[in-house]
Amino acid sequence: LSLEYSGPAVPIFFLLSPGVDPAADVRALGKTMGKTEDEGKFQGVSLGQGQEPVAEKALDHGYVEGGWVMLENIELVANWLPKLEKKLEALEEGAHPEFRVFLTAMPQKVVPVPILQKSIKLTNEPPSGLKANILRAYQNFDATVWESSSKQGELKSIIFALCFFHSVVCERRKFGPMGWNRGYPFNQGDLMVCIAVGNNYLESNSKIPWDDLRYLFGEIMYGGHITDAWDRRLCITFLKAYVREELIEGLQFFPGFTSPPNLSYREYLEYVTENLERETPAAYGLHPNSEINFMTRQADELFGAISELQPRGGGGEGGMTMGDRVKQQLDEILEKLPELFLMVEIEERAEERTPYIAFFLQECERMNELVFEIGRSLRELDAGLRGDLSISEPMEDLMNALFANRVPARWENLAWPSLAPLAMWILDFLDRHKQLAEWTADLNTPKVTWISGLFNPQAFLTAVMQVTARKNEWPLDRVVTTVDVTKRGPEEIESAVREGAYVYGLYVDGARWDTPSGMLEDAHMKELYPKLPVILVKAIPVEKADNRDQYSCPVYKTQFRGPTYVFTAGLKTKKDPDKWIMAGVALLMSVVE
Repeated sequence: LSLEYSGPAVPIFFLLSPGVDPAADVRALGKTMGKTEDEGKFQGVSLGQGQEPVAEKALDHGYVEGGWVMLENIELVANWLPKLEKKLEALEEGAHPEFRVFLTAMPQKVVPVPILQKSIKLTNEPPSGLKANILRAYQNFDATVWESSSKQGELKSIIFALCFFHSVVCERRKFGPMGWNRGYPFNQGDLMVCIAVGNNYLESNSKIPWDDLRYLFGEIMYGGHITDAWDRRLCITFLKAYVREELIEGLQFFPGFTSPPNLSYREYLEYVTENLERETPAAYGLHPNSEINFMTRQADELFGAISELQPRGGGGEGGMTMGDRVKQQLDEILEKLPELFLMVEIEERAEERTPYIAFFLQECERMNELVFEIGRSLRELDAGLRGDLSISEPMEDLMNALFANRVPARWENLAWPSLAPLAMWILDFLDRHKQLAEWTADLNTPKVTWISGLFNPQAFLTAVMQVTARKNEWPLDRVVTTVDVTKRGPEEIESAVREGAYVYGLYVDGARWDTPSGMLEDAHMKELYPKLPVILVKAIPVEKADNRDQYSCPVYKTQFRGPTYVFTAGLKTKKDPDKWIMAGVALLMSVVE
């Protein structure tokens, strides 16, 4: 229907979503209408560096010959898009009546508005839910995919496992960072290539090479999209659980759902429809609490969007205008703003510049930069609100941020990664300053350090390793950190430890720490971020590191995870570490509930 309404002057614009690629569908439609690459009537250009001339040539050829031209990912060449806009406008008159242009792009603000206005806009959202994803995966092929195989039963089992795996990795995206640290564009093409590779390997080997298949699927096909090491570990772990020898006889993918026996194509669809009645986070290896996070995030996004639409100029609560509210908040922050640290005086009192002293001096310097910028920008805005200065763009940005209870970008650039609203961020800022002020009083290493309150916690861990390596005369590059979770809270620590450092301020995401047993256990329902007791961070030679019965747990600064990675903590567990990997268990330094 959209094709009927399109024309040389009316392109079809596909707004892409993760995991969706309309190119195959457009090619298939073109084939039925005689628009193929073999006949010179279809040209597809994937935009990127240096592809602009190729795209222009394809448009000129289609204009004359009446072909279809598909320009993919046009958002990647933002600087060329104004030229594309003029090009499309010039090609409107005198074009061959069968000339059509197809454009694809992720939803970004770089696409010129006139292109959007004249185009027919289409989008194809991926299916929601495990059942819908598996059924859609099966729609990519029919029974002919296994008819020529000499090992049909084995191939059918592997195909079912791959469809289930594909659906799980695609649907985990909705759980945010707990699902994947970063979003990846897994698509149906990845699945179909894996099926073809699996078929070839079955035909060329007398025994099923399970290890080879897992490597190809996880490291090359799907792993080719993955850029984060922890996400790669997760992908491989899922394949270890699904693609293995037990699959042939029947394997439980999650409680209540087992791989089917040898069935016909239609019976597989019926099996999925009948046996996946109710979806549960356990299907993805996650704890039920993850669904609370998912729904909370959806609600936050909805209310955030509604808040952005609210008027800002007139009076609000109690008749206060935007300026009045900003002035009130500005005065409150300035009143609480602490003094700068006197760095020269502190350095004079430091008799020896140990790794700990050097680290805390760096922290004080960074805190001074932040305190100075907060004070400077607020006083400048105050002068602007009084009329002493004209309101500049940075001042307007600051005013909008204060009004929206959002951390201003210029403060954020000098601070630490945080997802907290401004009011909570200011309290956190004051607590961080207080910790440094207590250190400057006597310059002694704190008996227990609030590691979450540091600008650069990685540097603190490096200082721990440097002090231990110097004391024991170990080469620094042969030293690693290890953690020992105590049974005490920060107020119960009486003195600093002789070797290493006591730290606190970590939260467990996706599980909980059972203090009596000293083990990682399943989280309690509705307890989203239980606190971890004080941990002892020590440095040991790499050859003495013992990872048995441990889960290598990534530690992040915020719930956003990804680029906020700090270090890896080995947490004791009696359960298979793969359980915690699939559950997305991590330690967080700050949480916003």
